[in-house]
Amino acid sequence: MADRLVREHQNKPFDVIYCSPRLRCRQTAGPIATALNMALVVEKDLRGPDHGTADDQQWSDIKATFGSALQHQPDKVLAEGGESWNGYLARAISALKHVLQHHQGQRVLVVGHGETIEAAHTLLLGLPASSSVRVWFTSGHTAIARWQLQVNVHGRATWLLDVHNDQSHLPSDLR
Repeated sequence: MADRLVREHQNKPFDVIYCSPRLRCRQTAGPIATALNMALVVEKDLRGPDHGTADDQQWSDIKATFGSALQHQPDKVLAEGGESWNGYLARAISALKHVLQHHQGQRVLVVGHGETIEAAHTLLLGLPASSSVRVWFTSGHTAIARWQLQVNVHGRATWLLDVHNDQSHLPSDLR
C-alpha cells in the first residue's frame, strides 16, 4: 500500500495524513507516512466503534450474543461501556467533517477502518445514520476508497466517489 500511495503522491501530492489511534491502523499508517516523508496526525475520534466489555472477544461470539452486526441494530449498544452503531457514526462523521473543514482544498489521506469508510460514505452520500439497516459497503483489508470534491463553474460542490474497495495493490491471493 505504501508503494502505491508513494506513486500517487508523486503525481498528486497529499497534504496531510490522518489515522485512527488503534494499533493496527498506526502500524499501517506509520510506514505510509515514512514513505511519503510526512507527519502523521492521529485523530482519536476516527477509531472504530467502541465495544466496551466485548472488546477482547471473538467477533463471531459477539455477533452470536448480540444477535447481528452493529449496523443491523443501529441504536443498540453491544456491551457495557460500548457505543451503538449510530453513536459511532455520529462521532466518526463529526471527526471527518472537522478534518474536511480544516483542510478545505487540500488532498487528505485517512488511514482508518472499514467502519471509517462506511462513516465517510454515509457523510458524503448524505445518508441517514439508520440507513445501515438497508445499505452496507464492502471494505476489504487495506482497501482504498477515494472521494473527490468537484466544484462546477456555478460553484456547486459535488462529492464524487472515484474508487471503492480497491485492493489492486495487493497480490491476487490476498484480495
